[in-house]
Amino acid sequence: MTEKEKMLAGQLYKAWDEELVHERMRASQLLYNFNQSKVTEEHYRAQILQELLGYSGEGTYIEPSFQCDYGYNIKVGDGFFANYNCVLLDVCPITIGDRVLFGPNVQVYTATHPLNKKERANGLESGRPITIGDDVWVGGSAVINPGVSIGEGAVIGAGAVVTRDVPPDVFVGGNPAKIIKEI
Repeated sequence: MTEKEKMLAGQLYKAWDEELVHERMRASQLLYNFNQSKVTEEHYRAQILQELLGYSGEGTYIEPSFQCDYGYNIKVGDGFFANYNCVLLDVCPITIGDRVLFGPNVQVYTATHPLNKKERANGLESGRPITIGDDVWVGGSAVINPGVSIGEGAVIGAGAVVTRDVPPDVFVGGNPAKIIKEI
């Protein structure tokens, strides 16, 4: 398997692989253009997102500054909105449903590192996909950790650290995030 195939499969891989470095550089250049664009250049921003993301639904809007690893592993549905300083570490797929709202500073991490110090010292890393259902609202400065699925209609409180799956139609908050109430 190539390092990219290992990465996409959630296996340990070498991030410094030439193909992956080239793909991150491509994404970095697109992100630079996006983040340096003028507020009046909405059409240009939309074009960049179309080129960067694996899929972006109708009405996708992301406020600069935006950061990701590759972009092509990110799929967002119709009406997606991300406020300032969104970070989507997409070494594995990030799938976001329709009408999902992100507050400022939301961070979604598919990337992770081994707990074993020898593997970590060798520079190996891995990832686990993240899925966010339709009509989810993620409050500002929330962190979604690798491998998490968030059910339809859930609300993630500001500052929450989501370490496990969230069922549909609940409000979660805290660190680690826990169900506070059903909606």
